[in-house]
Amino acid sequence: MSYQPRGYEVPVSLAVQTVIYQNEFPALVRAFRAVVHSAQRAKQQKEIENWVVRWGDCSPEETISQSDIKSLQELAANAGGGFEYLFFGENLGSAQGHNVLAGKSEDDLLLILNPDAEVSPTCIEKLTATLKEGVGSVEARQLPLEHPKNYDPRTLQTAWSSTACLLTRKSAFDQVQGFDSKTFFLYCDDVDYSWQLKLKGWKVLYQPSATVFHDKRLGLGGEWLATSSEAYFSAEAALLLAYKYSRPDLVKHLTKLFAKGSAEQRQALDEFKLREKSGTLPTPVDGKHEVAQFIEGNYAKHRF
Repeated sequence: MSYQPRGYEVPVSLAVQTVIYQNEFPALVRAFRAVVHSAQRAKQQKEIENWVVRWGDCSPEETISQSDIKSLQELAANAGGGFEYLFFGENLGSAQGHNVLAGKSEDDLLLILNPDAEVSPTCIEKLTATLKEGVGSVEARQLPLEHPKNYDPRTLQTAWSSTACLLTRKSAFDQVQGFDSKTFFLYCDDVDYSWQLKLKGWKVLYQPSATVFHDKRLGLGGEWLATSSEAYFSAEAALLLAYKYSRPDLVKHLTKLFAKGSAEQRQALDEFKLREKSGTLPTPVDGKHEVAQFIEGNYAKHRF
């Protein structure tokens, strides 16, 4: 796919937003410098007109000092952009954190970016160039471990997009009311967001030429080493996603599986039952199964 400026009739503004939680400052600075360089280049290529980086801090205490904030603001200003820091005062989770940051934005485009993700110099311009008419979001390719979900190499359409590095239209974000933070705290909010976009008629794309370094490591057996909290929230999200997308058969299957599973899975099942009892589960959607995919424990067909 060629990368030509979209030729919008009005200037395009970009907000890069990241939710942080007790992240090490040097690592945040590395990611910040990378996104500043990429945004500066995208502006030079006339893919965007203005840009700002916004951090939302979910940590118990402010992790960024006032002097550091000033330094980051100066760095961004020297590159033609801006920087803003917002301390939430509580752990809102990824979904709600991004919703709050997006609520501060009047920009045309949002780049949802993980705090441990470092974009390549051409990442932003390639993402914005791919955001053609009818496209709601475009995901970058993660390195060194590319996500295995399938995509059409001609149309670039994919089943769902990870928010490790995701460009989306603010208008599309507002149309689906952002992330479903009432349902998802940490995982599957991006899967749900992708499917909500599709239900509204937007295309969800994956651009392999837009790359981002996302520091992930495997065990000696090639397996992904999940923490206890990651195991819990992924299990909880699996139940909630199946329920929300009208798959009672899958909820039943997971219930039996988790009841005999790990401590994290049993805990997630207990939380799901509490929500069910209190009437706080999400309203089921996609009753005709037009967008949601549940394939062998995944939410898309995998290439490898």
